[in-house]
Amino acid sequence: MEVEIKLRLPSAAAHQLLSDALAPFHLKTHLQENIFFDTTASDLAAALAALRIRFYDGDSKCVLSLKARAKLVDGVSRVEEDEEDIDPSVGREAVADPKKMKSLLGETGILKRVFEEIGINGEFVCLGGFRNVRAVYRWEDGLILELDETQYEFGTSYEIECETKEPERVKVLLEGFLNDKGIPYEYSRASKFAVFRSGKLLP
Repeated sequence: MEVEIKLRLPSAAAHQLLSDALAPFHLKTHLQENIFFDTTASDLAAALAALRIRFYDGDSKCVLSLKARAKLVDGVSRVEEDEEDIDPSVGREAVADPKKMKSLLGETGILKRVFEEIGINGEFVCLGGFRNVRAVYRWEDGLILELDETQYEFGTSYEIECETKEPERVKVLLEGFLNDKGIPYEYSRASKFAVFRSGKLLP
């Protein structure tokens, strides 16, 4: 189970303020390309699951992931997540021809889970996706913060995230930091995938 604090920033200006405030803690910045898949019968959607291939910094790294049964309440996200590194060239081939997903990725544990636990009634199709600029910081108590600028075809959203086993404590720390810096925020109400599937930014 992955547990994250997810706080939404209302504007590019708020994102820049937080980026400036966190600059002393900066570790790295990734350019991410996120591509999602389902089947022609929408088997994954019916199972409240999302299958994704993520490319990092061009094709320097590629990760296959399966997320299921996500819950997001008061800025705390809980989701069942499984991830595996795959060859970027294999990932690109799967994006180009999703019908080859089984032959290309059938040996991965994630795809085995998809077939065994969810069951597949149709061929895989590509749903499209979005790009994300993710700045990573090592903050107080060694906490890793991720500041996202997510670029959809219909607009851009901004968010700060922190994976933690102590969500209530870390949420208080992060909210205190944002308040001290005068940076506006609100609790995230939907995952990036949910926003992507809705086809519009949340008001």
